[in-house]
Amino acid sequence: MNDKHEGTIAAMGETSEIQQRRVQVAPRPRQIDNDTGAQYIQVRDHSFFYGATQVLFDLNMDIPERQVTALIGPSGCGKSTLLRNFNRMNDLIDGISHRGDILIDGRSIYDPYLEVISLRKRIGMVFQKSNPFPKSIYENIVYSLRVAGRNRRAELDETVERSLRAAALWDEVKDRLRETAFSLSGGQMQRLCIARAIANRPEILLMDEPCSALDPVATGKIEDLIHQLKEEYTIIIVTHNMQQAARVSDRTAFLYMGRLIEYDDTETIFTNPTEEQTEAYVSGRFG
Repeated sequence: MNDKHEGTIAAMGETSEIQQRRVQVAPRPRQIDNDTGAQYIQVRDHSFFYGATQVLFDLNMDIPERQVTALIGPSGCGKSTLLRNFNRMNDLIDGISHRGDILIDGRSIYDPYLEVISLRKRIGMVFQKSNPFPKSIYENIVYSLRVAGRNRRAELDETVERSLRAAALWDEVKDRLRETAFSLSGGQMQRLCIARAIANRPEILLMDEPCSALDPVATGKIEDLIHQLKEEYTIIIVTHNMQQAARVSDRTAFLYMGRLIEYDDTETIFTNPTEEQTEAYVSGRFG
C-alpha cells in the first residue's frame, strides 16, 4: 500500500473519530426535577482578552440550575463580556483569546470537538434593545425552526403558542400573529424576543439588560416573566438596576474592573456583603 493511500485511510479514520466525539457532546435531554442546587455552570480561572487587553481576570463561580443569577457592576466591568462568553458569542470578534474554562453540565464550552452552533441552540439570548426580525409575529417565533428545516405546520403552530404563552404574550397577540412584529409596543417586542429565544427549548437563557429601554409597567411584566421562566430555565441576567437585581435574582455576582469581587445569594449581597467594595456599590456610594 503506498503512502498516499495510507494517508487517505488515516484521514478517514480521524474524521470518523471526530464525528463520534461530536455525538458525545450533544445536548442532554431536558429533565426537570426538584434539585435546584446543582452547580450547572462552572467558571474556572477564566480570563478573557480583546487582543492584548485583558478584560476578565481569573473568574471562578458556580451557577446553579434553574435559578436566576444577576451580574452587577459599573459600566465596563466585564459583565456583558462574561455573559457573551457563555454562548461564545465573543468568538465573532477578531483577536479574542481566553484562559481557563467554562463548563456547562460538566462539559467544556471550549472543547475543540464541540460544535458552537449546537452550544448556542442550548443557550437563548435576549439583548438590551428588542430586535425583532422584519417579519410577522408568527415568523419571528418559528424562524430558527425553519432554518433547521422544520416546516411541519402542526409543529410550528404548537411552538408559536407554547413560546408566546411562556412569554406571557399569547393572549395579547393570538389574533395578530400575521401582523408585523413592529406593530407591537416596546415591552411586547421584548417579550416577543424572549419567546423567540425559548422557541427551540434551550436550557439556559442569557439576558443583557432586558429592561433598560422599557417603562416601569413593561419592566414589571418582564420581571414577573423571569420569575416564571426560572422554573424551567437557568437564567443569567446583566443589570445596572440594583433594585431589579434584588427583586429577580437568587444569586448575585458583583464584578469590578474585570474581577469578581463577591458572589453570594442575593439577600446576602444586598444586606450583609463581605467586601467593602460590594457594600459601597450596592448602597450607591459609587458606580
